[in-house]
Amino acid sequence: MNSGNPDPSAIIALMAPVILMCWVIFAAIVIVPFWQIFKKAGMAPALSFLMVVPLANLVTLYVLAFSPWKTPVVPAYATAGYPPPPPPSPYEAPPQA
Repeated sequence: MNSGNPDPSAIIALMAPVILMCWVIFAAIVIVPFWQIFKKAGMAPALSFLMVVPLANLVTLYVLAFSPWKTPVVPAYATAGYPPPPPPSPYEAPPQA
């Protein structure tokens, strides 16, 4: 007899689609930006799928960080159309008392 407690298998069956949907959303949030990063680095963009695999994501991140990139990294002000920042002043500040 059921004494008011729900069947655990029914709860799991109801939660499985929700958990799967959350995992797919999380994977998309991780994969899409890394797809662009790998493409700009000159690597195969499909490597971004490894970013959702535990431990493989750390190895892939280290490979990405320490490998030479295909295109040089451009400062943000250059792509936004702003002038470059002024060079540092050649004069030294007077000593403070």
